[in-house]
Amino acid sequence: MTDKAVWIITGAGRGLGLDIAKAALAAGHAVVATGRDPEKINAALGDHDDLLTIKLDVTQPEDAQRVVESAIGEFGRIDVLVNNAGNFYAGFFEELSSEQVHGQIETLLFGPMNVARAVLPVMRKQRSGLLLTISSTAGIAGGMFCAAYAAAKFGIEGWIESLAPEIAPYGIRTMLVEPGFFRTELLSADSTTYAQPAIDDYAQRTKETITAWSGMDGKQGGDPAKLANAILQLAGLDEPPARFAAGADAVQTFEAKARTLLAQAEAHRELSSSLAHDDV
Repeated sequence: MTDKAVWIITGAGRGLGLDIAKAALAAGHAVVATGRDPEKINAALGDHDDLLTIKLDVTQPEDAQRVVESAIGEFGRIDVLVNNAGNFYAGFFEELSSEQVHGQIETLLFGPMNVARAVLPVMRKQRSGLLLTISSTAGIAGGMFCAAYAAAKFGIEGWIESLAPEIAPYGIRTMLVEPGFFRTELLSADSTTYAQPAIDDYAQRTKETITAWSGMDGKQGGDPAKLANAILQLAGLDEPPARFAAGADAVQTFEAKARTLLAQAEAHRELSSSLAHDDV
C-alpha cells in the first residue's frame, strides 16, 4: 500500500500518454503505464520504483480487469485513471468502411468504457478518485474528414457528462480534456488510417486533405509536454474542471460552438416555443 497517488494511464507508450506518465512520475506519483507493447513503454520511461507497466488492449475487458487487479496488488489503490489510448480513421464518411467506423468507436468509446468499468468499483470503495478522459475538439465540433473520429469523441463527451452525476456522490470526479492540434503522433502512419479512395466526387478533396495533414504532422503548435504538466496541475485540484480546452485553438473551438448553438436556438425561437399541447 503506497501513500502516493496512483495513476493508471492508457496508451502510455508514445504521444501524450507517454508525456503524462513522465510528468506523473516526476511529480512523485506511482504510475501504472499501459499499452499494447509494455517493452516499448519500459524503453521510453526507464526504470522507476513507482512504475508498473502492463499490456492493455482497451477493447478487451479482460485486459482492463487484469490491469486493475495488478495495480491494486502492487500499490493498493487507484486515484486517477487517464483514458488516453486512441487511433484515427480519417476520410469521407461514404468511403470509410463499416468495419473502420466500428473499429474507431470500439477503440475510442467502448475502450475507455471498458477500463472505467473495471476501475470504478475500486474508486467507489475508496470513496475517491478522478476519471480523466482525453477527448478532442472533434468532440465539441465535428469536421470534414473526421466523421468516425468525431462520432466516437462526441460519444465520449455525452458518456462522461452523464456519468459524472452518477458517481459524484461517491467522491469520484470526472474531467474531459479536449486538445486542439498538438505535436503528438496522431497524424503519423502508426496512428492514422485513411479511407480507401473509391468515389470520384471526393477524390480531389481527399488528395488535398491528406497532403495538408501529412505536411502538418510533427509541426502542430501544441506542446504535449506542457499539456501533460497542465493536466497534472488540474488533476491536483479539489474540484477539477468538468472540461478543459487544451490549447488556444481549443478555446476558439469552444467559443465558436457556443456562439453557433446560441444562434441556432434563436433562429426559430418562436416555432421552437410553440410546440406544447394547447392545454399546457
